[in-house]
Order: sequence, then C-alpha cells, then structure tokens
Amino acid sequence: MGERPAQRDGEADTALARRAAAGDARAFETLYRRHVDRVYGLCVRLVDGDRAKAEQYAQDAFVRAWEKIGSFRGESQFSTWLHRLTVNVVLGEYRLLKRWVTFDDAVGDAEVEPAMAEHPQQRAGDRLDLERALARLPKAARTVLILHDIEGYRHDEIAAIGGIAVGTSKAHLHRARKLLKEWLT
Repeated sequence: MGERPAQRDGEADTALARRAAAGDARAFETLYRRHVDRVYGLCVRLVDGDRAKAEQYAQDAFVRAWEKIGSFRGESQFSTWLHRLTVNVVLGEYRLLKRWVTFDDAVGDAEVEPAMAEHPQQRAGDRLDLERALARLPKAARTVLILHDIEGYRHDEIAAIGGIAVGTSKAHLHRARKLLKEWLT
C-alpha cells in the first residue's frame, strides 16, 4: 500500500518546518501558502465572523509561528501545531481581558436578535442558518462549541487554552448545544 496524500503532506510540512527553523524563509513561505486559508477560516469562526479581525489574527498567528517555529518538534502534524498556536493567539485576547462571560450574562446576550438578511423578502419564513445561530451564542459558549465540536479539542485542552475549569468548558458546551437546538428546530 502506498502513502496517503495527507501523510505525504504532513511529512512535507515537517521537512519544511525544519528548514524554516534553520532560517529558510522560502520554506516558511511555502508553509504559509499551504495553511493560510485554514488558519484564516479558523480565525473567522473564533471571532464571530469579523473578517477584519480574523485577517489580523491570521497574520498574528503566522508571525507567532515564524517566531516559534523552532519549538515545533514534529511529534504531531505541523497543521495541528499551527492550529493550536492560532487558537492560542485568538483566545489570548480573551485570557488577557478576562472576557469569559457567566451564564447570567449569557442569557442577556442570547436574547439579542440575530442580524437580519440583506433583502427583506428573504426574512419571512427563513430558518436561522448555522452561522447566524453560532453568532448569537455567548462568546464563551460559542468558543467552546467551536473548539470541541468543530475543531476536535478535548475539554481539558479547552480549559488549558481558555484559563477555565474543565467543568466550565463542559457547561459552556451544554449551553451552546441547547441554545442551537432551540434556535434551529
């Protein structure tokens, strides 16, 4: 049996990361081109669809990756390392500002009406789509839901990244799922 394309990509990324760690800017540029869309997409989801903020965070993530490329040991895929670094960059703002909301605050946030569709005729009878429903979630619940259900992080990892207790992570996930179920059914 031959290698799978993803396995070859991971090995190529590891080799590029090692070259970049040795100072090869072209190798890092190749890594950037291979991963920029995924990093940007992750940032968009984590910042509630704010594309300008997502662009800034994506740039910040790659600057941080260049600074920390020497710490990539190859024990995991480069894409996994970069993903975790990106999440840390984006959530670093929340940790520094201690902006995790409580459930009492979340109830007030959840009652805010979603953004209306651009065309009035589209509003009537439209169900909330997933993106709009995610945008309505309280920040902490949305972040935990994205990290756990979409990105595949475990609660202990989310707790470490967000500076919260594991139980708080689980509670935020439960709250997010419950709200989504209400809004989407």
